Amino acid sequence: MSNKTWFITGTSTGLGRLMTERLLARGDKVIATLRKPGALDDLLAQYRGQLHVLLLDVTDATAIRRVVQQAFDHGERIDVLVSNAGYGLFGAAEEVNDAQIERQIATNLTGSIQLIRAALPHLRQQGGGRIVQISSEGGQIAWPNFSLYHATKWGIEGFIESVAQEVAPFGIDFLIAEPGPTATNFASGLDIAPLMACYENTPAGEVRRGLADGSIAINGDAVKTVAAIIAATDSKKPPFRLALGSKAYYSISEALHGRLQELEAGRNIALSVDKDG
Repeated sequence: MSNKTWFITGTSTGLGRLMTERLLARGDKVIATLRKPGALDDLLAQYRGQLHVLLLDVTDATAIRRVVQQAFDHGERIDVLVSNAGYGLFGAAEEVNDAQIERQIATNLTGSIQLIRAALPHLRQQGGGRIVQISSEGGQIAWPNFSLYHATKWGIEGFIESVAQEVAPFGIDFLIAEPGPTATNFASGLDIAPLMACYENTPAGEVRRGLADGSIAINGDAVKTVAAIIAATDSKKPPFRLALGSKAYYSISEALHGRLQELEAGRNIALSVDKDG
């Protein structure tokens, strides 16, 4: 299905760039945002009339509202909004500093929340639309060294769980994409905290070594991942959550089964605290 208009954040590299390229190639229109100018100049030259680029730092809530207004003014109707801008903060919770924490939350969590909030009035007025949130397997599982990253991904998924119920009557629906480790520029874009020696012989240290020596496999294909997200978004009724990659599927499955077992083990205690009668 083509001839749609998409609004996508974080399009200079990675999945956002690949998605923009694929959509333009099939004839769709894309309103793309990025923080620094120039990254999409080649696509602007190739797809005149199809691609419109706006500058946006998603940590600026005022700028988000302004740019979303500009996007709807330009596109008149936006069929799909893709909240993709984000990055990872790497380090044990004790190692990361206050400024790193604030930036991680402002980008991945607050930025995504404000983007969705800014778009909702426009989507309501046009009679509906679809919002795609690029999350991660890290929205349902957790690795050492990524505690703040996980906090943002678990947080945005909880936010969307609620908002999806609020806006369903207006014809607005959501798709949460959860890629596993994928061959993009994510690793090179990590904000790495100064490492403390005391964590060397802990699970945090094991993960660091695994990433450094390649024993933690990065088996997701970025092109296939983007194709799967677009195909799901095109479908009449997409899944609410979409795990992408074998690593994501098996890791999330194991985590969910483990949580369900813990829940069932505590059933009697849970039921025992209701009021009598």
